[in-house]
Amino acid sequence: MTTARDIMTPDATCVRSSETLVDAARKMVELDVGALPICGPDEKLKGMLTDRDIVVKAVAQGKDPAQCTAGECAQAEIITVKADDSVEQVLSVMSEHKIRRVPVIDGHILVGIIAQADVARSLSDRQTGDLVETVSAES
Repeated sequence: MTTARDIMTPDATCVRSSETLVDAARKMVELDVGALPICGPDEKLKGMLTDRDIVVKAVAQGKDPAQCTAGECAQAEIITVKADDSVEQVLSVMSEHKIRRVPVIDGHILVGIIAQADVARSLSDRQTGDLVETVSAES
């Protein structure tokens, strides 16, 4: 059985909940990613921050990204998968919640992230296509 651990990108870099959106955006550019997990001072996952969150929740509302923190833009619900979940479970979670990236947890520790690109590299064209279609569909 192929698991989340088998297809994830390991060692995800976190942005601290107290870091500014400017700091988060710089990390995204440096890492060439569109999302970062948000971690608190206790190292626990607090949410995800996407480049779209920065635009929609701060810039478009006239907030100063140099003053607004990642924690202020964290999504209310944290969707995760477990490292030993099957890829079918991972795809189900991503499809159900219409998310393009999902943090992977082992115990209470963040061990990686699965993005659509990871799915495309690791799974069949059909599985990838079904995920992209579902996640991209209008609600």
